[in-house]
Amino acid sequence: MKTKLHLLIVALAASFSVHAQNTIYVGGDISQLQSYEDNNVAYYDQQGKKIDDVLKYMKSEAVGWNALRVRLFVNPTKQHPNGAADPQVCQDIDYVVRLAKRIKAEGFAFMLDFHYSDTWADPSNQWTPAAWKALNDNDLYERIYSYTKECLEKLVEAGATPDFIQTGNEISYGMLWGAYGSSSLKQCFSASAEANWTRFKTLLSQAAKACREVCPQAKIIIHTERAGKPQYTVDLYKRLAAVDYDVIGLSYYPFWHGGLATLGNTLNMLAQNLPEKTVQIVETAYYYQYQPAASSSFTDFSSVWAVSPDGQAAFASSLIDELKNHTNVNGLYWWFPEENGNGPRNVVLKDWVNRGLWNNTTHRAHPGLYVLKDYLPADAGIGGSQLSAPDAPGAWYNLNGQRLSEQPAKSGIYLHEGRKVIIRPIR
Repeated sequence: MKTKLHLLIVALAASFSVHAQNTIYVGGDISQLQSYEDNNVAYYDQQGKKIDDVLKYMKSEAVGWNALRVRLFVNPTKQHPNGAADPQVCQDIDYVVRLAKRIKAEGFAFMLDFHYSDTWADPSNQWTPAAWKALNDNDLYERIYSYTKECLEKLVEAGATPDFIQTGNEISYGMLWGAYGSSSLKQCFSASAEANWTRFKTLLSQAAKACREVCPQAKIIIHTERAGKPQYTVDLYKRLAAVDYDVIGLSYYPFWHGGLATLGNTLNMLAQNLPEKTVQIVETAYYYQYQPAASSSFTDFSSVWAVSPDGQAAFASSLIDELKNHTNVNGLYWWFPEENGNGPRNVVLKDWVNRGLWNNTTHRAHPGLYVLKDYLPADAGIGGSQLSAPDAPGAWYNLNGQRLSEQPAKSGIYLHEGRKVIIRPIR
């Protein structure tokens, strides 16, 4: 007898909120993955089985990630202003649209990371793009607004709307300082001229304005990397109180920012002083081999977490344990997990970084890849995967948040139009 299927919308939960405020996000910055794939780089799981689709594998029950981050440069063909070419600086808007479409199609939350530079933007490098360097401040305010809006419109048109938007990358001391080598950089330190701070806040406000207009549902992130200096971090965000944003984004690398007690102090102080803001660790990583020598700016934690694949996984577990103590935190992203020495040098990567979640020699996944999902609540879904999915009209998703090509034909529980739906047979 032929079996018919019918839909039953059930109250397994009072309601289903897509990317709700209390959703926990776990994943990584996979900005280089498209470049690796374009160069036919092979990835393998921990047992040595070839992975046919790395994005699908990251979303699978084995890994359980639900969010991914991608950086965006203004014009990466300009490369570094001192002339040093870096193949990792390749993410222009066309590259990002191409990768972001895939990220969204697989059901991940998508974080867009504007660098607002032609090259790496970090606390020591916030160089104004070559095409913008002749602009005065008023023109620059208009340009950051129009550029942000143009990029977001392209993503929305492509069906790759960001869920989170970083308006700047590691902007602990301001952004768009000026041209490389300029004698009058507009930086923002504690004692910097108030005019520099006013300029900084105006730039952020103009970027936020574009975000709200084009992606009103997205959360805006202001990202810094002073997690090792709790008071500086709190003072900075308090100084930016008038700027429109939702999430405090932090970089945390223990060898640069101190042990977990220091991070915990920073998170506690943020909760006390900015209780209305959610915090996400938008970058973290730990070495599994070839760690640099200890120095005044680099602390050796190998006595706590060995510099090995297992030690890297132990760091991830320790970090998760610490983050679970802080209810103001809801995101954890590994930086450059897709590093893979199987790629051609000077085409995909200039030098090994040795902090990724695949081994540069064996090209197999490290145990740390499978640890990060432990940050998700135990009742989050199958294999710990978060019960969340993009709100694409008419689309169906399984409980891993993976988008299905059509209405499911098998009985089970699915996500559809913001609700959990049971499909079961009628005989």
